[in-house]
Amino acid sequence: MNSSHSGRRLRHAVATAVLLAIVAASGASASAADLGVSQETAPARQSDWSVIVSPYLWAASLQGEGALRGIPVNVDVPFSETFKNLDIGLMGVVEVTNGAFGVFVNGEYVDVTSEKTFRPKLPVIGQTEVNVGAGTTTTIVSAGAYYRAFEAPLGGDNAFGGARVLAISPLAGLRWTRLEGNLSVEVPDVASRDVSDSVQWVDPFVGARVDIDLTPRWNLAIEGDVGGFDIGSRISLNGQAYLGYRTQILGHETMWRIGYRALYQDYTKGGFDWDVTQHGPVIGASVRF
Repeated sequence: MNSSHSGRRLRHAVATAVLLAIVAASGASASAADLGVSQETAPARQSDWSVIVSPYLWAASLQGEGALRGIPVNVDVPFSETFKNLDIGLMGVVEVTNGAFGVFVNGEYVDVTSEKTFRPKLPVIGQTEVNVGAGTTTTIVSAGAYYRAFEAPLGGDNAFGGARVLAISPLAGLRWTRLEGNLSVEVPDVASRDVSDSVQWVDPFVGARVDIDLTPRWNLAIEGDVGGFDIGSRISLNGQAYLGYRTQILGHETMWRIGYRALYQDYTKGGFDWDVTQHGPVIGASVRF
């Protein structure tokens, strides 16, 4: 199966997850009635504010199509290639919440540089070596807020002493993306060319979170959002699901998480085009202070 078909299938899957999450959030009141949960007992609110810090690693592969100053590029980069050429990568989320309402900032910075030398079979060049270098810097910062609109008890307490629940939280925010790319080709003693470009945009997005306490220690979190709306990108789709395990680290409530995330962005401006899906496994931890 080629990369374009795989990208379309992945984008359809992400879109489905996003729409399901949003539909679930919009139908929260009806769901409460179906589950037999009275409005007096759902949701239960907390009053104490806390800060949750969540460093993570997203092992993302890239698939799609792009263009740099009008030069088309087929984007098909497995995570192994990115990791091998990684200069620096920083990822993390900071969240402030009182249980009912919360705000969050999610930041990602990835700098990748690769260099290759080869001998092309071209009569003009002969056996002269050609040096090719490519670099990309990706910065994505998302900020938003959510509200726990629906909460249904599942019986018993979780490992942190709170009630086990199924909760749905609509959310909204902004996602700022900055992409910088450069390409250099050098034929020693013959010619060289450098091409570079950068672009940035801001996408509004709306979506929802669904949290389910499977057991006192195990938790399932699903989140999806849709954005862009031709304000920044044409459209963006973000979907993620994590299995979490509650424990303690140095006396702080901690949730170890492992899951999968996919982010699709379709942005075009001038000679710059970015129609790419980033997807892959995620591992991290959330520590409450």
